[in-house]
Amino acid sequence: MTPYDLKAGNELRKWQKKMQRKPSLINRMSKGMQNKINNMIPEKVHTAITTTIKQMVKVVLFGSKITSDPPRTEGSLEVREAVVEEKIKFYRKAAAIEGGVTGAGGILMGLADFPLLLGIKLKMLFDIASVYGFDVRDYKERVYLLYIFQLAFSSQAQRQKVYVQLENWNHQQQAFPTDINQFDWRTFQQEYRDYIDIAKMAQLIPVIGAPVGFMVNYQLIKKLGNTAMNAYRMRWMKA
Repeated sequence: MTPYDLKAGNELRKWQKKMQRKPSLINRMSKGMQNKINNMIPEKVHTAITTTIKQMVKVVLFGSKITSDPPRTEGSLEVREAVVEEKIKFYRKAAAIEGGVTGAGGILMGLADFPLLLGIKLKMLFDIASVYGFDVRDYKERVYLLYIFQLAFSSQAQRQKVYVQLENWNHQQQAFPTDINQFDWRTFQQEYRDYIDIAKMAQLIPVIGAPVGFMVNYQLIKKLGNTAMNAYRMRWMKA
């Protein structure tokens, strides 16, 4: 192994420990409060939100709306991750600008931020997967992107569950339903919504919406990029 491989391996192990960490008291209290709020929301609203998010993600992820470069077949981990880092920087800037513009536009523009940011996140995941050598034309690889997304934007308790599934990916993918509608979209949307709600609500406030949107989107893309790198490192190290 090269010095870079050793460095990446150490970073991966630290990340793996973080993913398996038990929820802190603050995590549990925050999640408990979110659950109480969610329980107060009528079931019809939950169903509508789940359907909307499911359709958004399905159109982008499974509707061939996003294209990506062919999977790389050559290059060391160091070379590939140098490319990945540049892609994350590009998408961080793009998301930050998008957040600033929609945040400055008031409530209506702020609401438009959700699908725009979702598209940026998924496009970045497509590109990262290809750099690591995985073909996103494969249905299972696109589902893997959903799990990465969920791992990045979930409570710590849910993150532990998703991490186990990614760690045992070879076994996990054999149990996939052929119909993506059978994916647990309710948990997916609720965890994602709970994770970003507070920050995104601030983006709708006049005057501060633009800088909040800029910083929040920047940090969300940074987190997703780091999660994706480590998720693919796990598969790279096992290959």
